[in-house]
Amino acid sequence: MVTGESLALRLDPNDNVAIARHALSRGSVLSGYAGVVVAADIPAAHKVAIADIEQSEPVRRYGQIIGFASQTIRRGQHVHTHNLAMGAYQRDHAFGADARKPEAAAEPATFLGFVRPDGRAGTRNYIGVVSTVNCSSSVTKLVVEHFSKAGMLDAYPNVDGVVPVTHSFGCCIDHNGDGVNQLRRTLGGYVKHANFAGVVVIGLGCEANQMGAMFLAQGIEPGRTTVPLVIQDLGGTRKTADAAIAAIEEMLPAANQCTRVPVSAAHLTVALQCGGSDGYSGITANPALGVAVDLLVAQGGTAILSETPEIYGAEHLLTRRAVSPEVGQGIVDLIKWWEDYADREKGSIDNNPTPGNKAGGLTTILEKSLGAVAKSGSSALMGVYRYAEPITARGLVFMDAPGYDPMGATGQIASGANLVAFTTGRGSCFGSKPAPSIKLATNSTMYARMRDDMDINCGDIMDGDATLEQKGKEIFEKMLAVASGEKSKSEELGVGNEETVPWMIGAQM
Repeated sequence: MVTGESLALRLDPNDNVAIARHALSRGSVLSGYAGVVVAADIPAAHKVAIADIEQSEPVRRYGQIIGFASQTIRRGQHVHTHNLAMGAYQRDHAFGADARKPEAAAEPATFLGFVRPDGRAGTRNYIGVVSTVNCSSSVTKLVVEHFSKAGMLDAYPNVDGVVPVTHSFGCCIDHNGDGVNQLRRTLGGYVKHANFAGVVVIGLGCEANQMGAMFLAQGIEPGRTTVPLVIQDLGGTRKTADAAIAAIEEMLPAANQCTRVPVSAAHLTVALQCGGSDGYSGITANPALGVAVDLLVAQGGTAILSETPEIYGAEHLLTRRAVSPEVGQGIVDLIKWWEDYADREKGSIDNNPTPGNKAGGLTTILEKSLGAVAKSGSSALMGVYRYAEPITARGLVFMDAPGYDPMGATGQIASGANLVAFTTGRGSCFGSKPAPSIKLATNSTMYARMRDDMDINCGDIMDGDATLEQKGKEIFEKMLAVASGEKSKSEELGVGNEETVPWMIGAQM
């Protein structure tokens, strides 16, 4: 619990900056820091120097380096983009040095899930309509609109809805290259997702991502609950939409027979996301989610950390928790790939944080990453996966992805996530289908302003009204409740039909 009367919070004894708990006015005196006087107005969640920092010296937050002073910084000054910059330094990867096996939970936790024939459990019971290519997206949406009309699903109370999975890719790429293979892996993960009782897959017919090749590559067998339709073969838009509607009408009675039953929390696979982060993210919502992750892992469940550019500068905290040298090296290899990629594209990994992140107090990707990794808790890292690769390990794992939230979440869902936990400080309105999203606010001000979008307020940690442990338990209990059918705020708003964004790699021709 955050306690004390100081206007700013130092997160580690070795830090030379503190975080403004509220907006600080020039002339304010920071108690507890030898009478540091604030030299200029400083926004809430931003950094204030609590010691003199000479040019080129490291600036520390969380006890870790978040950058280097680009000019001399005096006590009481605002520390941000004008005087803090990236810099190279060595990280101690120490593979496995801090890895620990989680203790089994004292009492087993359960949720009410939909058990599939292969033994997996879904948190929702949807029917999906999946596009192989952008050219079939409109037909896909026509089908979904049909079943969205009032009363269309009243006879099927156990079916949560008909969901579109559309995207902007699928053609003008190498027919056998990495790009189409990754797209097929992503779409295949959706087709086989535990939250779908049945799926209709719609293609145009002439696209690079051919239906037959995708099914073969992903081991998908056509049948009554997996129906492939090709617009050019069926005679156009209307005929294909009618065929898809007829196929779904045949699926609905069987889908409705599937009911929720108690299942172990080990069947939960949670995608960890943060977006619109601020200076409080690494103090409140992210570490609280980390506590919930440790509780989930203790139950035998799985959590997927992702977005490789957003662990940059904090990757050593993960390699030290790697269950094996091979897993630790997997993280190092991904970081090296992204460094080379940014160099090839004449870009910089430090282009992330975004303008919104910086307005919220985050200055460098090093700082952002240290807060982002807090979402992962303290459990051992059990595996490292490619984008949208099926997750087979239990516990905490990492999946490669860019730092764009919808793209990362799309890969995590394709990998098997049946729930999303999403922290935000600026106020993200993200939702995703077929996996419900729980949104965790980092600060009470934004939570009050965007209450319709936020599921849990973690700002009360900063306010001194809750501990990380209390909030982590609250988040874990919310996970179980939403997995059991309680609607998240994004679901109540109907958000989630437009958020499928595959990571498209390779040349577009």
